Formats: sequence, structure tokens, C-alpha cells
Amino acid sequence: MIQHQLIEACKQNSRRAQFKLYNKYCEGMYYVALRFMKDSFEAEDAMQEAFIKAFEKIHQFTGEVTFGAWLKRIVINRCIDKLKAKKLELVALNEQVLGTVEEDENWQIDDGIGIEQVKKAIGQLPEKYEYPLMLFLVEGYDHEEISEILNITQVASRTLVHRGKKKLQEELKAQKNGTGY
Repeated sequence: MIQHQLIEACKQNSRRAQFKLYNKYCEGMYYVALRFMKDSFEAEDAMQEAFIKAFEKIHQFTGEVTFGAWLKRIVINRCIDKLKAKKLELVALNEQVLGTVEEDENWQIDDGIGIEQVKKAIGQLPEKYEYPLMLFLVEGYDHEEISEILNITQVASRTLVHRGKKKLQEELKAQKNGTGY
């Protein structure tokens, strides 16, 4: 069965089709969840709940984006919901203080630093920077999407990503110089 047929069968509540889609995407979605949850059991739980929600809402899938991208958004939203429920609320920002931050087009990290080092360093940042940076740098979301996911404004997203990048650069330099954690 091709993916379009699988999705249509899922819309008809076919358990077999749901199982096939689950098997196709579960590993990738688990790793998405793990980047947010940090704990393998919590990541698996969030991923499972996201699949349940996706199958309940599959009639809303229009095909404007790929099924994987649609599902990934559900997984990330579920992770954030679970984190909020654990009282790890994302920082409320005073937007009058923030102001607009221009995109940092010349932002870069040193050669020889791998994605795993970057992810680890992001995980060491304060939570208010960790999630926006994870969404922006690792997941590839833009500020409009980040603002929707985190329930903040685009100005806040730009500011947190900008400040987070600076903190990330400092963290990576500290690691490289041996003064980091």
C-alpha cells in the first residue's frame, strides 16, 4: 500500500493501516520526542500519545505538508504539553522589554563541532532558550511556527533564538577550550 492509500485507510479507522503507519514513523518520532523529553520512557509515552491523537485527528490531515511533517508537529506539541504539565513552564516574557532582534546571518559554529555536540550544548542552556533553539536549529521551524507551538509571539521567538544562539556559542567555545561542563 502506498502512503496515500494508508492514510485514506486510516481515515476509515483501519487498524492494520494505522499499524503500518505507526511502524513506518515510530522510530523517527521517538527521536524527535527524546530531544525534548530527555528521558526515554517519557519520550516513548509522548510519542505514543501523539500517534493516538494523530489517528483521532487524521481526518484533518489535508496533505498540504507531508504526513511526517504533520505528525512531527503533533509529537512536538505533545512533548511541550507534557513539559508544561510537569510545571516546566516556558518563560513568560515581558514583550515591551524585548524589542525586535534582527536575524543573525553571520552566526556560525566552529568547524569540527558535530550535531551531537550542538544538541548536547543546547540541552545545557536555560529552558527559555533550549526549546526555541531546538525548534529553530534542529527541527527547522521558522519563527511563525515556533510562536504557535510555544504560544509566544514571533518577536519573543526571534529574541529567544537570538539570545540562545549567543549562549550556545559561548557554551560550545567553553567546551572546546575545556572550561565547559
